[in-house]
Amino acid sequence: MENDVQLSPPVETTTHGVLRRNLPGTRNSDLYGWPDEPYDEMDSTLSVQQHIQQMIRADYKNIDGILEIPPPTEGQDEGVWKYEHIRQLCMELNGLAVKLQAECLPSVCTQMIATKQWIFLCAAHNSPKECPAIDYTRHTLDGAASLLNSVKYFPSRISIREASLQKLSSVCRRVYRIFSHAYYHHRSVYDEYEESTYLCRRFSVFVMKYNLMARDHLIVPIDENEDKNPPNTT
Repeated sequence: MENDVQLSPPVETTTHGVLRRNLPGTRNSDLYGWPDEPYDEMDSTLSVQQHIQQMIRADYKNIDGILEIPPPTEGQDEGVWKYEHIRQLCMELNGLAVKLQAECLPSVCTQMIATKQWIFLCAAHNSPKECPAIDYTRHTLDGAASLLNSVKYFPSRISIREASLQKLSSVCRRVYRIFSHAYYHHRSVYDEYEESTYLCRRFSVFVMKYNLMARDHLIVPIDENEDKNPPNTT
């Protein structure tokens, strides 16, 4: 599993008796070897997560399909859809963070920067301050995980309060900086991971689709025809 992203499916059985769980000792080639399940037949509280992960496994390059909300069912909450996508994106972003550790050393990348116009302060401290890029990456992903798993702000996976949803934009802005640092300072690592996941592409399309980040802040090109020179914004 060295080059694979771990996508943790729900462990419940379906109404058809299919166990959707990778058992101990399962070969790499046999992981997730169960049939797909239509979204309207999923009856778990983690149905949205299950659907998203199922779509990624089917074709991670099909970004529009992955981000398309399935046909509405009674009680469906769009906020849950946004929340579950951000959870999934952060889970996968941990894979890029692991790969960065080999060359994004504190002695080399002493600041969390993207281009010369972008230097980021780490919010994990009592007062925001500069961190080596790899420490910033760890702190940011830990902070995102802590917030997204907070029972105070997200006590339910079925419905989410509007006040809690407002915190998702902040999560997106902070974790996106990991992409931008990797792209401009560790391009080979970024390219390898991006080619196998399309993660930055999916993240960028997602935040634009739901207005979670300003377009000017998305400085990593995700289209071959896109200008490779970063914008002169601060």
